[in-house]
Parts: sequence; structure tokens; C-alpha cells
Amino acid sequence: MSSLLLPLAAGSASVTPADAAPRAEGKSLVAFFSRSGNTRVIAGQLSRALPADLFEIVPATPYPADYFETVEQARQERDRGDRPPLKAQLPSTASYATVFLGFPIWGETAPPVIRTFLTVHDLADKTIIPFITHGGFGLGNSEAVLASHAPQARLIEGFSMQAPQERQTIERITQWLDTLKVK
Repeated sequence: MSSLLLPLAAGSASVTPADAAPRAEGKSLVAFFSRSGNTRVIAGQLSRALPADLFEIVPATPYPADYFETVEQARQERDRGDRPPLKAQLPSTASYATVFLGFPIWGETAPPVIRTFLTVHDLADKTIIPFITHGGFGLGNSEAVLASHAPQARLIEGFSMQAPQERQTIERITQWLDTLKVK
């Protein structure tokens, strides 16, 4: 992700570089969506290393097993502005100061279920730190999606990894966590 303070959407939302972010006090949550398992690997490592509570974001209706069908469905959902319902929601986010939010990049953006998660949970005054997997196309507009769907949250520069690089995952996550002032 960029190391600059970037304006992302209308209003005051911006991404703060990790090394400039003050330490957040309070519990941490690792919330993630993973279709193929790449993001799940990172989420598990984060929840153990921090430690943090772990919550898997699961759509009420699973995406197709076929990758190309999934991409097409996600594109249609995105184009229509759909927010697919979730199988479960957190009862409350009140006890969390920091939310590590993980997801893959689909069609150069965050999957529609991430938009749903951000919309149905109160993340005002929370620090959101994304961790993102992608197939080589980078972050797309995911930072803008996070900023626009959680405008009252503080967005910190996160972590991205081109999948599949699982062998390097634990080492890279440990190095990244060392740069954060969130414990």
C-alpha cells in the first residue's frame, strides 16, 4: 500500500501510514472474508500473533465453487450496488478499538460482502487496518471502498500480498506487525 497520506473519498477519510499511527488502546478483532483460503491463512496468523478475536465474514449464500462464476457474480453484485446478506454478524463491535479487515481483491475492488460487513457493523471511531490478498493486480480501489463505507473510522495503511505466497506469509506478517504500534 502507499506510504503517503492519501485522500480517498469525499469528506475527511484518509489512509494513515502505519509508522505514523499512534497505538490504539483496546481489544483487536480480525475479521476476514476468504473464498479460497489465502486470506484465511493471514487472518489466523494475525489472530494468534496479536492476540485478537477472529470473525469470518461469510455470505448467507455461498459464492460458486468455480472461480470464473464467482468473479462474474461479484461483478454483477458490484455493478448493481448489491450488499449480499451475511450468514452471521457480530453482536457488537463496542469492545474493539482496532479491526484488522482481510479480503481478496476481486475485479480490482473489495468483494461485495466487505461492503456489507462495513455497512451493518458500527465502526465509527474504530481503527481499520486492512490486509489484502490479490492475484497480481494490486489493491484496486479497495482503500476508497473502505473509506466510503466506514467514513467515521480511521483507516491505517495495511498489508497486501500477492497470492499464492503462503510460504512467505508468516515471515512477512511478523515483519509488518512489528511496524505497527497496535498490540
